[in-house]
Amino acid sequence: MSSYAAIGIDIGGTHIKSGLILPDGKVLASHKTETEASAGKAGLMAKLAGLLQTYSEEAAAAGVKLAGTGIGSAGYINREGTVAFATDNLPGWSGTTLRADIEKLSGLPAAVDNDVNVIALGEQWLGAGSGWDTFLCVALGTGVGGCYIREGSPLHGRDGFAGAYGHMVVAFGGEPCTCGHRGCWEQYASVTALKRLIRERGGQTLEEASPPELFARARAGDETAMGIVRLYAEYVATGLSGLIHAFNPPAIVVGGAVTEQGDFLFDLIRRHVLDMTMPAYTAAPVPIVPAELGGTAGMFGAAKLLFDRLKVEQP
Repeated sequence: MSSYAAIGIDIGGTHIKSGLILPDGKVLASHKTETEASAGKAGLMAKLAGLLQTYSEEAAAAGVKLAGTGIGSAGYINREGTVAFATDNLPGWSGTTLRADIEKLSGLPAAVDNDVNVIALGEQWLGAGSGWDTFLCVALGTGVGGCYIREGSPLHGRDGFAGAYGHMVVAFGGEPCTCGHRGCWEQYASVTALKRLIRERGGQTLEEASPPELFARARAGDETAMGIVRLYAEYVATGLSGLIHAFNPPAIVVGGAVTEQGDFLFDLIRRHVLDMTMPAYTAAPVPIVPAELGGTAGMFGAAKLLFDRLKVEQP
């Protein structure tokens, strides 16, 4: 066998995205499956076991040796690779000894971190963050997560839980959150929150629209749709401004499906951020840029996590 490959797995609340990845970033195989989170821990572990078997066979067919598995998972991952806490987005996932379980299933090393940490690593390796060794990454998806990459590595905090930006309270007594509190940024800036805004404010013509349909209508000049887009951009900017005040970052990379809207959405977000942020923090511009790897960032970052753990050289 001529080379090594890592299995990179990104476990989200909606989908599991994975790939068989070489140290130069080449993808030998990839799969996207439904998380089906309602099946609980047993169902999710069964899916992971199936993926490990599939990639073992695909690695053998490609003539590469498996180095191990990197995983990014929704939830709060401690330094031992255990899911210390997960919200109801992944019911029953709290307490899962994920790294130990995956090593037992595969017989190979594993590395585990929060899903947004590995998204940030992926963007730094091969995407929008490649120009900075320090930057802030925020992911807008089913929930909202974040990561501060400092000199090439995620800032983990004392227990490994740093980056729960989605649970900063931005509206005291506001919308109830899956974490048990109210007014969390996640309830205003996530794609889930955008869908709620559409239902609440879309009227008869928009209340059943999907986010892509909303943006299409806004681009076409629909004032109701554009009003929802403006409000959503303001909600996103509210959290980003707070993070700029907290971290004073060189740049911000924003991921998630809404990044497909490009400058149509991002210009609104940037303007709101400027309005909400003290001038000292923006005297030197803080680039706010869309992630470039889309839904693949997590699987790339998970593979890099494993390569970094094993100190596998990456070109």
